[in-house]
Amino acid sequence: MTKEHIIVGLDIGTTKICAIVAEVTPEHGVTIIGVGSSPSRGLRRGAIINIESTVESIKKAVEEAELMAAVQINSVYIGIAGGHIASETARGVVALKRHEVFPADVQRAVDTARAAAVVPSDRHVFHVLPREFLVDSQGGIRDPVGISGSRLEVEAHIVTGSTNSAKNLMKCVKQAGLDVVDIILQPLASSEAVLTDEEKELGVAMVDLGGGTSDLAIFSEGAIRHSAVVPVGGQHITTDVQIGLRTSLVDAEKIKIDHGMAMATMVGGTDTVEVPRVGGRPPHPVGKRVIAEIIQPRVEEMFELVLREIRRSGYEGKLAAGAVLTGGASMLPGMPDGAERVLDLPARRGTPAGVGGLRDIVSSPMCSTGVGLILHAHRMDQDGETAGAGRRNGNGARSWMGRMAGRVLNFF
Repeated sequence: MTKEHIIVGLDIGTTKICAIVAEVTPEHGVTIIGVGSSPSRGLRRGAIINIESTVESIKKAVEEAELMAAVQINSVYIGIAGGHIASETARGVVALKRHEVFPADVQRAVDTARAAAVVPSDRHVFHVLPREFLVDSQGGIRDPVGISGSRLEVEAHIVTGSTNSAKNLMKCVKQAGLDVVDIILQPLASSEAVLTDEEKELGVAMVDLGGGTSDLAIFSEGAIRHSAVVPVGGQHITTDVQIGLRTSLVDAEKIKIDHGMAMATMVGGTDTVEVPRVGGRPPHPVGKRVIAEIIQPRVEEMFELVLREIRRSGYEGKLAAGAVLTGGASMLPGMPDGAERVLDLPARRGTPAGVGGLRDIVSSPMCSTGVGLILHAHRMDQDGETAGAGRRNGNGARSWMGRMAGRVLNFF
């Protein structure tokens, strides 16, 4: 790249919407130059339930990011998650006419795997991620280009989701005056920001603890092996606190953030918190341990669902690098300890890395998806697969629908 290049990641979550602007240069790499956030008003468990509210939240986040970065944002990369996301494994096989693997042969094999996947008409394929290649039945190959043989086979991880959910997401972004360059699976994006190559090689479970749902991505031998969505997130913990303490949802969220603890055994002493009550009733004191005892069962349920998915994937006992927690809900004190107790794996809290500039502003686990969208887009851009998400003074990139149409034309 010989000229300035702007990439924008837009994380549309259940509790917040975050827009992150990065400038990519050969000298400094990926540099964060602007960040904007806004409370999310129109989503529930990752699904849009109010178009107008979501559009307004997107506009506010983007305007804030534009002011900080001094750029005009025209197009963005967005993440997608929610209970409608599913994955499966498919295989594709092609003959090598020139008895050597060329890049076009790799693309043919991947396209064949995509065609072999059983995808209902109401679902869309978001990603076809190669796990490994085989040339003449010789497996364990990550980059087959240049290898001699007569047959190329690929095992791929296929990620699908609801077509209507994707359309609703794109409609909100479009009504906010933006084009969608690409839609990326949120746990895949987050993994770009918080996982190391060594962890992906050894075997790791990345858990993105969001507001409405929690996303799981399992990596081993450098490739994604399993992805899933767990229908429990930070909002469920807040609701438990609200009901247990008989207070408002706003006060419950504040109490959870200021005084919450994932594990009751980590709370000592007899410290209390003044809990506001509804209906004008006077506040009443509640012990911090009582608050932790309300939170802990939900945290355990969350990781028990994650453990069930790990077992279903067949990678239980094979994750030498343990678990990495990220997302807003992972910031609750004691959350890694809760994960270690239930998953029986070493766990750490993951924060975004690999960027410069305003790194202090995006160093929170809450920004993992937004930063990951930028890093994923940059990597794909280097591979020549996508265009930039924004330019100074306009000139937006191709829309997502246009890119998909181009892929179809290229295939035929």
